[in-house]
Amino acid sequence: MQATATVLVYSDDSNTREQVRLATGRRPATDVPQVEFIECATPAAVLKELDRGGIDVCVLDGEAVPMGGMGMCRQIKDEVFNCPPVLLLIGRPQDAWLATWSRADATAILPVEPVDFASALASLLRQRALSA
Repeated sequence: MQATATVLVYSDDSNTREQVRLATGRRPATDVPQVEFIECATPAAVLKELDRGGIDVCVLDGEAVPMGGMGMCRQIKDEVFNCPPVLLLIGRPQDAWLATWSRADATAILPVEPVDFASALASLLRQRALSA
């Protein structure tokens, strides 16, 4: 198992980014590495970090402004070679079909529910480790 996993968190709302950090803790499950966060508040920052590489999972806020996480997800799935898995935060369960359109690998509901979120994040980290 690798020493740490890098999770990019995109949201223009610092409270949402904090919810993600708190729900994850040091590691979302015992069988995945500890998590280090890279926080981004703008779409340009997300693209810059992905170009840099080393991201294991992206957590994107579907309610972010000026570009929502769904549009950001679709863009990076189209433009980033070997794009990391994406966990999309959605405002309502009914928005899950939009997450499918955006090609998100998993979803979680806002506000972040710690147990469900950590489970979804750990699952994506496991998948990423298997594909590496």
